[in-house]
Amino acid sequence: MEGALIARDRVGVQDFVLLDSHTSEAAFLNNLRKRYQENLIYTYIGTLLVSVNPYKELDIYTVTQMQLYRGVNFFELPPHLYAIADNAYRVMCSEYNNHFILISGESGAGKTEASKKILQYYAVTCPTTEQLQVVRDRLLLSNPVLEAFGNAKTLRNDNSSRFGKYMDIQFDFKGAPVGGHILSYLIEKSRVVHQNHGERNFHIFYQLLEGGEKDLLCWLGLERNPQKYAYLVQGRCAKVFSINDKNDWKIVRKAFSIIDFTEKDLEHLFGIVASVLHLGNIQFEEDSNGHAIIRNGTQIKWISKVLSPLNVDLAFYARDAVAKAIYGRTFTWLVNKINGSLANKVGSLSGTVIGLLDIYGFEVLDTNSFEQFCINYCNEKLQQLLIEMTLKAEQEEYEMEGIEWEPIPYFNNKIICDLVEQKHKGIISILDEECLRPGEATDLSFLEKLEEKVGDHAHFVTRKLADQKTRKSIDWVDFRLLHYAGEVTYCAVGDFSLMVFQVLCNSKNGIVRDCFLLSELDSRRRPETVATQFKNSLMSLIEILMSKEPSYIRCIKPNENKEPGKFDDCLIRHQVKYLGLMEHLRVRRAGFAYRRKYEHFLRRYKSLCPATWPHWHGPAAEGVERLIKHIGYKPEEYKLGRTKIFIRFPKTLFATEDAFEIRKHLLGMIPACWRGVLARKEAKKRTWAVQIIRKFIQGFINRKKPLCPENVEFVRLVQYKYLMKLRDHIPRNVLDKSWLQPPSILEEISEMLQKMCIRNLVRKYCRGVTPERKVQLQQKAVTSAIFRGKKEGYQQSINLPFADTRLSEEVLILAPYSQYATPVVKYDRNGFKARERLLVLTQSSAYVVEMAKIKQKIDYATLKGISTSNLGDGIVVMHVPEDNKQKGDVILQCEHIFEMVTKLCMLANKQNLVKVVKGSLRFRIGSGKEGTMVFTVGPEPHVFKAKDGQLTVVRLKLCLHSRS
Repeated sequence: MEGALIARDRVGVQDFVLLDSHTSEAAFLNNLRKRYQENLIYTYIGTLLVSVNPYKELDIYTVTQMQLYRGVNFFELPPHLYAIADNAYRVMCSEYNNHFILISGESGAGKTEASKKILQYYAVTCPTTEQLQVVRDRLLLSNPVLEAFGNAKTLRNDNSSRFGKYMDIQFDFKGAPVGGHILSYLIEKSRVVHQNHGERNFHIFYQLLEGGEKDLLCWLGLERNPQKYAYLVQGRCAKVFSINDKNDWKIVRKAFSIIDFTEKDLEHLFGIVASVLHLGNIQFEEDSNGHAIIRNGTQIKWISKVLSPLNVDLAFYARDAVAKAIYGRTFTWLVNKINGSLANKVGSLSGTVIGLLDIYGFEVLDTNSFEQFCINYCNEKLQQLLIEMTLKAEQEEYEMEGIEWEPIPYFNNKIICDLVEQKHKGIISILDEECLRPGEATDLSFLEKLEEKVGDHAHFVTRKLADQKTRKSIDWVDFRLLHYAGEVTYCAVGDFSLMVFQVLCNSKNGIVRDCFLLSELDSRRRPETVATQFKNSLMSLIEILMSKEPSYIRCIKPNENKEPGKFDDCLIRHQVKYLGLMEHLRVRRAGFAYRRKYEHFLRRYKSLCPATWPHWHGPAAEGVERLIKHIGYKPEEYKLGRTKIFIRFPKTLFATEDAFEIRKHLLGMIPACWRGVLARKEAKKRTWAVQIIRKFIQGFINRKKPLCPENVEFVRLVQYKYLMKLRDHIPRNVLDKSWLQPPSILEEISEMLQKMCIRNLVRKYCRGVTPERKVQLQQKAVTSAIFRGKKEGYQQSINLPFADTRLSEEVLILAPYSQYATPVVKYDRNGFKARERLLVLTQSSAYVVEMAKIKQKIDYATLKGISTSNLGDGIVVMHVPEDNKQKGDVILQCEHIFEMVTKLCMLANKQNLVKVVKGSLRFRIGSGKEGTMVFTVGPEPHVFKAKDGQLTVVRLKLCLHSRS
């Protein structure tokens, strides 16, 4: 709410309590006009809502709006019907107490629409089930039925409620609507028989004729033309452009089916409606005795009887009285029938209720009859209730907050209520006496009785009692009451007398029988007059309202012509007065204009005090106290309650709000400037991005050309992207031959980088090789050169490191100068007998040793060659020259043949002399003699001399073992 104060000069204040000139009617109207011109039709007076009819559709009643107001603090959002409805519902659910919403105003001010909107709000926002949906539908559809039978077109409103309605919506403990109950007050029965020019009878008559099925109308004896019925033509506007009677009839028929009316009920109900129309067409003539008779019997067959012989005037009066009585009691039956349908059949009866009271407003017409008297009496009582409950609520809030209560002077209209309703002395009691006393009562005798009993009352005056100036405005048959809303002159002729007539107790129509009971004729008790009945029902209503928490909606009609945007000051001033809005505002403003919880007040205005900005960490009450001292509130301007701050004058709040707006503007400049910096930075970045994109598009087009200004940026980007990607895909070792495929413009560079990478990997690898590892690699390289692809078992030997010796330390002592030593099996020349020996390699010679005894020495210089088979048999032949020192080639079998041959070749530096043979080889046995060695495979490894004298070497077939 506070946020809207900054625009108060243009759209006014949302709460009339915040008006500086709260006692000025002109200021009140000016604020109302400002808001109305901005389509702000709702304004608060505290918790009372003032609603001005816009006479046009406004987009403020959507489901989105309903959800917006749902569960929100009352003053957090702009004034709205939904805020009133939601506040009543939330308090009902949280405190488990009953509420009522009183909607009042003139005809055409929007009361009926307001009650519909509230019902729709509850239908949408309350929890529901499939079973409860039926209850909701009946609650909503009871409206079209009641409007059809209780609403009519008047000069002021095309859908004017001609009765007062109080509806209880019943809720279960979960807050879901489970039922309802309706009370009706003072249906305008006179409208049935008489309408002013420009007005219509109740809607149901026209709906039946316009929309009723042909068979139904035929059965009822009706024609579609409303001009043929006396009760429908007096206003001369049976057809109204803004009313679709045919469509409304369909809605009413659908509503009847939902509300659970039987076909028999509808048959009787429509029969009564038709009977009223037929009654209006009965015409009387005078016979020779002066009695009224009916010459034309066309209508009689549709009416059960015409009773006692009367003169013509009384006959017409009796006809109209019967029509009014039948319609009035039928309307009561209809309400009771709807109540039976709305009764809570879902849950327990111990729930809570929200009541909706849609009641006529204060009326002052050119001629004010008994009905205006009852209406204004009702408004007098409700005004008394409003003031009392407002004062009570104010006093309770003060006491709860620990603030001293200051008595508020106000006009107590109890004196006027007593004038009307006091036992034995009030106007209604006097009217009862005159109507029911023996003898003939007249309107003038009633007026004389009033002058006798209440003539000295300050709020009552007649022509006889008035001073000379006032007497001119009062007729001899009039009396004037000084109501809280102003003076009203009532005519005592006609409706203030009682016409007693016989009722139709034995009718075949079930509804008529229910409405007119025989017991009423048999009762010896003095019958109650209409005025007394109304007074009693009003007292009962007041008791109901007093037991509930109140909410108020005052509806105002802005002009008589139903024009959108037109604000008639004179008409609205009249309504403001009659609705008691100024009096209510004065009572509400007698104490403090503004009150707010500490937390909300501090949250909004904390920026005005350095001690509370940006965060206050103590209790909210202490923070508010520190804040208002810093702002400079004077002691008479505020009070601090237990949970709220109370500000007495609107100007104090306005000054605070204006200071807040200035501070908010200053604080808002910092982020605004910062947003400007960021925006400029972002704009600069976007400009740079556009230039870059253009440059790279140009570079892509010219990418295959030599490097030039048009493509240099694009080429650099491609290079960068490729290099960044290559970084994650570079080879990790010298054996990894993979390389990322380059773009065509980078192929040359990529090739150069690949070479550099390989060199770097090789260099890195070489630097990491130890001397021992280097020797191993050199030996393995020699082994590869000799045996790769030639001899079995080579692949398996690659990963097996070569040893410096294959002898134990004890044996190694015997050969201190050896470079390598390994056990071998030597096959001698005679018979090829196998003998275990050691092969010791030194720097210059190879020795075959047995038990530290040298059996044979082979100088490397004389070594002619080394032969081995391609099989994995471990045989090696060292070829020596033919001289006296050597007795023939040396045949050895070694388990580590690859290691031994490699060591021998490197020490002798004769790698090229090694031969790997297949099948067989020739070797020298002795002087001039040669032998043959045959290599084969078999089931078992074996070396033996064959029958033909050849040395045969058998290798195991499918050998899984490798030799190093």
